[in-house]
Amino acid sequence: MCSKRHSSKSDYKKKQLTEAEEATTDLMSSQGVKLVGFWVSPFVLRVEWALKLKGIEYEYIEEDIFNKSPLLLDLNPVHQKVPVMVHDGKVMAESFVILEYIDETWKQTPLLPQDPYERAMARFWAKSVEEKLLDTAWIAMCSQGDEKENALKSAREVLEKIEGELKGKKFFGGEAIGYLDLAMGWISFWLPVWEEVGSMKF
Repeated sequence: MCSKRHSSKSDYKKKQLTEAEEATTDLMSSQGVKLVGFWVSPFVLRVEWALKLKGIEYEYIEEDIFNKSPLLLDLNPVHQKVPVMVHDGKVMAESFVILEYIDETWKQTPLLPQDPYERAMARFWAKSVEEKLLDTAWIAMCSQGDEKENALKSAREVLEKIEGELKGKKFFGGEAIGYLDLAMGWISFWLPVWEEVGSMKF
């Protein structure tokens, strides 16, 4: 009885692996753009915004990040996170990497500035804000007392700097939506959530 039960579990795992391998093979051999994501992920949203802004058709594949599929683990074995984009069999991960790939592959509606200095500054602000604001906001939401207040203070300072960069502009890049707008677009969505769930006031 035990050996049969063990055998059935083993067969089931083998079947799962085979199905995952087939799904990955199909994805890799197909043409066009496929995006593996999670519906509420800000990192996935910024990639979707970029694709839509440039008018690129894509197939969206929803991933359960709480029960990661063999497909995701196969496509992104290093970080095992979304988003993952597949373009004509080429796999890439990390939202900022994907944004730059999209911008360099499809030239219409440029996302990054043409000037090298402005391009470097856009990358700097995107990376800095994500690291500092995300970290401090999560600390504030999950802590109490002085630790919470210190984290909130740091988050407010970051938000003030963002407002300073945007002052007098319609978008971060000027008159048109660009890389920084997509990189920071999640802030307006997540701040109210943090304020309600974490009892925080930014």
